[in-house]
Amino acid sequence: MPIVGVLTDSCASIPEALIEELCIKVIPYYMHRGLETLRDLVDVQREEFFRWLPTAKELPKTANPGPGEYLEAFQGLAQRAREIVSIHMTSIGSGAYQSAMTAKEMAKDALPDLRIEVLDSRNVSLCQGWMVIEAARAALAGKSLDDIVQLVKEMIPKTRMIQTADTLRYLYMGGRIGKAQHLVGSLLRIKPLIGMEDGVIVPLGTARSRRKAYARMAEMMEEAVGYLGRVKVAFVHAAALEEVAKLRAEVEQRLTCVETLVAELSPALGVHTGPGTAGVCYFPVD
Repeated sequence: MPIVGVLTDSCASIPEALIEELCIKVIPYYMHRGLETLRDLVDVQREEFFRWLPTAKELPKTANPGPGEYLEAFQGLAQRAREIVSIHMTSIGSGAYQSAMTAKEMAKDALPDLRIEVLDSRNVSLCQGWMVIEAARAALAGKSLDDIVQLVKEMIPKTRMIQTADTLRYLYMGGRIGKAQHLVGSLLRIKPLIGMEDGVIVPLGTARSRRKAYARMAEMMEEAVGYLGRVKVAFVHAAALEEVAKLRAEVEQRLTCVETLVAELSPALGVHTGPGTAGVCYFPVD
């Protein structure tokens, strides 16, 4: 077991096999669906959720874990680790980072000998997930907490996400676009391209078909790292495995993928763009 414990939240959408292999502790987000309160990837799983979502008349509300849950997780990790790095989705639009910071302060009394570093990934999905994965690999290799924190901080500005949604319905239902945008976009079958900049979701353009969206996404990656540039890339999706395979084919024509993951978004994250979402989370490597 590593002497540095690694903790994150379920919105990182890390494949279960890697969570187990790398000894990562994952705290679930919450989803409020009607009168139900469900723990992300505990009480609600991807297949059932994305099958149900198109029938929903309103979107479930999501909520981050509270400080008490992070404190409990810190206490659990302290049984096997002397230090902890806790990596969270962007603090802009989510309270997970602040909850973990509050828990860190609480732990000073409960766990006075435990050192905890809480980091804001300034990103979401497998961009956050990549930082967690690389941190966990470094911990297993015996790296110090300071080295791991530095590694993650260097990854933050380099790690990028591009996603496209199959429909504007969920962006509209979630209040991220207006009624007019939804109506016009739906009539024209526009596929939005979105990314993250300094922790904020930003529009990157539109395409008139999935094929054109995937080509443009691969082109943007090439513009960022150069033709045949070396990257570690995660292809992410929501109930769209066949579509993400098409995106992967476009990317692999332009870039050198030194490590590739394919992962499905967690329900608490995928609810915002819905089934059919496909995207990439990547960072350049030397």
